[in-house]
Amino acid sequence: MASPSPQNHNHDNHLHTTTNNGTHISKKPKLSKSFITQSEIQSEFSHHHPTVARINNGSFGSCPSSILSLQQEWQLRFLRQPDHFFLTQLKPAILDSRNTIKNLVNADHVDEISIVDNATTAAAIVLQQIAWAFAEGKFQKGDAAVMLHYAYGAVKKSIDAYVTRAGGYVIEVQLPFPVASPDEIVFQFKRALEKGKTSGRKVRLAVIDHVTSMPSVVIPLKTLVKICREEGVDQVFVDAAHGIGCVDVDMKEIGADFYTSNLHKWFFCPPSVAFLYCRKTEKSLDLHHPVVSDEYGNGLAVESAWIGTRDYSAQLVVPWVLEFVNRFEGGIEGIKKRNHDAVVEMGQMLAKAWGTHLGCPPEMCASMVMVGLPACLGIASESDTLKLRTHLRDKYEIEVPIYFRPPKDGEVGPITGYARISHQVYNKVDDYYKFRDAVNELVQHGFSCASLN
Repeated sequence: MASPSPQNHNHDNHLHTTTNNGTHISKKPKLSKSFITQSEIQSEFSHHHPTVARINNGSFGSCPSSILSLQQEWQLRFLRQPDHFFLTQLKPAILDSRNTIKNLVNADHVDEISIVDNATTAAAIVLQQIAWAFAEGKFQKGDAAVMLHYAYGAVKKSIDAYVTRAGGYVIEVQLPFPVASPDEIVFQFKRALEKGKTSGRKVRLAVIDHVTSMPSVVIPLKTLVKICREEGVDQVFVDAAHGIGCVDVDMKEIGADFYTSNLHKWFFCPPSVAFLYCRKTEKSLDLHHPVVSDEYGNGLAVESAWIGTRDYSAQLVVPWVLEFVNRFEGGIEGIKKRNHDAVVEMGQMLAKAWGTHLGCPPEMCASMVMVGLPACLGIASESDTLKLRTHLRDKYEIEVPIYFRPPKDGEVGPITGYARISHQVYNKVDDYYKFRDAVNELVQHGFSCASLN
């Protein structure tokens, strides 16, 4: 009997197998008597480079080999008979994935869930609607949009491309770093909303990260959304590129109009796949995919399900990814907790070894932590962070992003460089010890980023 056939996965969580003569046989999956073992985890990720300390899951995520095999099945199914695949299999399979996501995030309707390539695509969809509202006179020139200063670079540029160009007044919420408590973020956010409403303006949109990328901090999202409602902000868009599989994601509790999260970062899908939640209102009917296809006008979810001939396989394995996640004790909740606890422990270990500190309290971390690097490394610019990152990769086989924090006036010997470490199920303690020892060696040898010039 062959392995589970992806085309026949249904909503009752049955699997179908295919016999050698092509007959489809339905059966329920056998419930494992034990959870996934450490050796099985290492086998699932054995395609990772064996000698690299991969402590940067946050950037590109990770996908187990069993899911990659299923993805290839979908790819071959399309290539074997494209017409049949497109006409009979693609849309039902995407709907299956959308239903899985709808249940995962506690949305009311599957129609509220669209599958897109990544969170950047989702941002373009939402911001395009805002630009049209300015162009069509629904918003007045100078009406405001508020976003966090630590918003992801591509999202900032999308806001510039769509909102600023259309006539919107964009306000950045200036956030402290290191951050001591959620109250600091709430205070600065309220100040930005007040600024947005000066001179009779209306705040049309708030763009809020759930987990900022660089520096990485968990934002008090529910509090900020509540403030937006109290202050009359028209629409709230949550950029949660690091959301699902990393923090709690519940659409009813969060209460935003739009919420997007990648599934390839912390939910083990192949790159690239994300979902965009759009709360069902009259405004959501006017959302469209920026790539216009024959499906234009049939609703965003349908438009997103067909944007031309391309590889949709990453979108189709979502139900099996959920099954993979459920092989772990506690499912996704258990994975999130263990990743959080482990990354905080490793972050505190590194900070102690280097005589530095974390970039925020442990409760404001998820599966990523910012760790201060020794000031003597001489990180003086964004360019230095890139050169040091390359040096760590090339000489020590360590993959970790580094953030530059400009010194404040009057600071003496400040920490200007922070490493963002991640923890995912495949990581081992030795990965972080390797990083610790590499930085200690650089310090002992009197290394400075200036020497990389």
